[in-house]
Amino acid sequence: MQFFKYDIHTHTSEVSKCGLISSKELVHFYKRLGFTGICVTDHFFNGNTTVPKDLPWEVRIELFCRGFENAYKEGRKIGLDVFFGWEYSYKGTDFLTFGLDKEWLLNHPDLLSLSVNDYCDLVRSDGGLIVHAHPFREAFYISKIRLLPRKVDAVETINEGNTDFENQCADEYADMYNLIKVAGSDTHSDQLVRVSGIQLRRRLKDINDMISAIKNRETDIFTITA
Repeated sequence: MQFFKYDIHTHTSEVSKCGLISSKELVHFYKRLGFTGICVTDHFFNGNTTVPKDLPWEVRIELFCRGFENAYKEGRKIGLDVFFGWEYSYKGTDFLTFGLDKEWLLNHPDLLSLSVNDYCDLVRSDGGLIVHAHPFREAFYISKIRLLPRKVDAVETINEGNTDFENQCADEYADMYNLIKVAGSDTHSDQLVRVSGIQLRRRLKDINDMISAIKNRETDIFTITA
């Protein structure tokens, strides 16, 4: 039976400072692997971004959306679906955000002044989806592990940047709170040994369809060799 595969956690070098793969290269990488689509989730302004801080909000948003927009155009050419999202950070605690667009970002210039709880509440009240990315990752830039089970919709229980132990902890956390499980590669280059994502038995129409499929638990998680 055919499965349609999507990686919902990828980065581009245009926008994510730690990214080593351009939007065009990213799209072709996933096309070669047989994926149906990806979500571009570049680091937002409170993360490791290439977007300068001293520019007007409107200019910063335009620059921020470059990675997705370039990937989307290339995806249209070669038949790979590309959806928009971003990775919001709070002192090393990261949340993938889906279902809101550039216009929404332009209309919220006060976004960085919100507390992390208020941010999650706002996103979800406006129809967005919050995924807690790699919740148990340990790294030099992460001061502590923070869990917000009442503020998120799903948990990334497989992340290719994590250790197996960190992923196992995330999986057990999701079970404890009955949170939806998703997976992503956290792609920053094309030198991955494995890639992970979500899959289902139909092609997604758009990002809102993806959100519905995740919330309705239509999706499974998977890992394959790159």
